[in-house]
Amino acid sequence: MRTVKFKDNLFTLVGRTLKEGRFAPDFRVVSSELEEIRLVNFKNKIKIITSFPSLDTSVCDLQVKEFNRKASNFSSDIVILGISKDLPFAQKRFCEANNIKNLVILSDYKYSSFGINYGLLIKELNLLTRAVIILDKYEIIRYIQIVEELTSPPTYEDVLRNLEEVLKNPLISAEEQLPSKCKPCEGGYLLYLKKR
Repeated sequence: MRTVKFKDNLFTLVGRTLKEGRFAPDFRVVSSELEEIRLVNFKNKIKIITSFPSLDTSVCDLQVKEFNRKASNFSSDIVILGISKDLPFAQKRFCEANNIKNLVILSDYKYSSFGINYGLLIKELNLLTRAVIILDKYEIIRYIQIVEELTSPPTYEDVLRNLEEVLKNPLISAEEQLPSKCKPCEGGYLLYLKKR
């Protein structure tokens, strides 16, 4: 069982367990314009995905602002996605009030798709935990940081070090080093039953 701490309390993370070097699962989230967004919307970009419980907390507020500041130095090949379960309207207000222009802020409020598919949903709170994940241009998971204590920020230096590694080594051969994507999962459960 995977857990995170909030002061003296332990909370359970539910959903898939991700592994570095594997293909990233898809997700469905909602933009501030109430459009459905999926992983394919960021095809051919290196993706830094940072999740957090709520913009109404000081650590989350600072997390988004810090990534916004760091992103101003990134090339157009890199996109930072900030995902929480805050409503899109609240996210939009926060971004406008704080001049957040270098991040794509998205909401998992409707489906919990990102939280479940990435194993970052806190069962007892129905919120996302604080984490940072880097996906390369080929949708391969290259880095995972799940912050153990909810009141602590991510280790930004570690994220940047790993981003540099992805930029230096942009390609790992999926054919040689990685298992293939799960075809039954891609086609759905009925396709899986037909092949048995």
